[in-house]
Amino acid sequence: MQDKPNAWRPWILSLLIAIMPLSFALPFKAKALPAAILLVAGIWMLATQAEARQAFRRGAPVVAPVALAFVFWLINTLAHGISLRQFDVMSHILAFIPIAACFAAPLRPIVLRLGFSASAGALGLICIEQHYIEGIDRVYGINNGLWGAIEFCMFILVLSLISTIQALRVELRSGERLMHGAFAALGIYGALLTQSRGPLLACIPVFIALVLLQARRTHRWRQAAVVLLLGVAVAGAATTILHGEVAERFAAVSEEVSTYSEQDATGAVRERLEMWRNAGSAVAEHPLAGVGLNQFGAYARGRIAEGKAANSIERYDHPHSEYLEWAVTGGIPALVLLLFMFGSALWFFGRHALHRENGVAMPACAGLAVTGMYALCALTDNVFYRAMPHSLYFFLTLGLAVHIGRALALREPLNRAR
Repeated sequence: MQDKPNAWRPWILSLLIAIMPLSFALPFKAKALPAAILLVAGIWMLATQAEARQAFRRGAPVVAPVALAFVFWLINTLAHGISLRQFDVMSHILAFIPIAACFAAPLRPIVLRLGFSASAGALGLICIEQHYIEGIDRVYGINNGLWGAIEFCMFILVLSLISTIQALRVELRSGERLMHGAFAALGIYGALLTQSRGPLLACIPVFIALVLLQARRTHRWRQAAVVLLLGVAVAGAATTILHGEVAERFAAVSEEVSTYSEQDATGAVRERLEMWRNAGSAVAEHPLAGVGLNQFGAYARGRIAEGKAANSIERYDHPHSEYLEWAVTGGIPALVLLLFMFGSALWFFGRHALHRENGVAMPACAGLAVTGMYALCALTDNVFYRAMPHSLYFFLTLGLAVHIGRALALREPLNRAR
């Protein structure tokens, strides 16, 4: 039994973890303090607690590929003679790995639930304020520029999906479930106001998968059908009636695809297709070592100067596809590593999403939501080149994997006794 003098520690750690996702989306410098405290606590736990190290070992399918990615990109940066400034965002992984050890503490689930859900609601309210009070047509949050709308949409939707998972938990009190549902609705509505097609489309299959997983675990298929129908109705009404511009942006996709050519490469979709064409050329020219971390922009501008690429992509430093980003900058080995990182996480979280114990299944569903959203959004956008979405992914996936590892370790003696 935990001694009373130390009883406050899990509450403090839980609170710090709960506010971390929101802190990533805020521009205040003070947000570094919770991360610094968690980093020190995580290092201390890894050094002194065998339970934390055991939780890491059980979460190895998620942790090991991430650690490998850190080493890979450090070597890539040094081998290409690129400034270490280019490695800045990727280097944050080195902090998130020990921070994940804090998830091996005996945390307070209610603090984490309410913290993550409230973050989705708060970010949704920021979007609503930007759109209806500041008059911003396509909102982008307060820690981004106009180009950050897509990543911000994905960020909010990840937290909203985690809120949705909590709202579907029949063992929670109805008041708390309604609160999670309200926060999720605010977050999703805020995401719609970003008018970002990729994340909104990616959210649909992930949302359906999570609802069906909960139905499979609880055998409440009628509730799942109601939630799915309600979700379709609300999303349809929001995109066509309340915000017709969202539907218009989706309708413009087919027109731009059908009219794209090397001579007509202007427009959001056409520019993506032109970037993808040039990214393919880069992979063909540098299949093993790539062109170097964050060097797609320099490569594309070189092709523009040679008359081999359209001027419309000159302003872009990344090809708007994380898969192509890794293939271009790190070669085919980097693409294989990215697929391994996503695939291993999806396997690990998916494997435990139907566990009979909520302490295992709920964090697994949350991890599945995060990984699924990022893996799908990565098809049409870069999801790791900004610190905000990069931090959310590695903080949550590493932490949730370690948390599941701890939960499995605690249940192992009980399983043996049975």
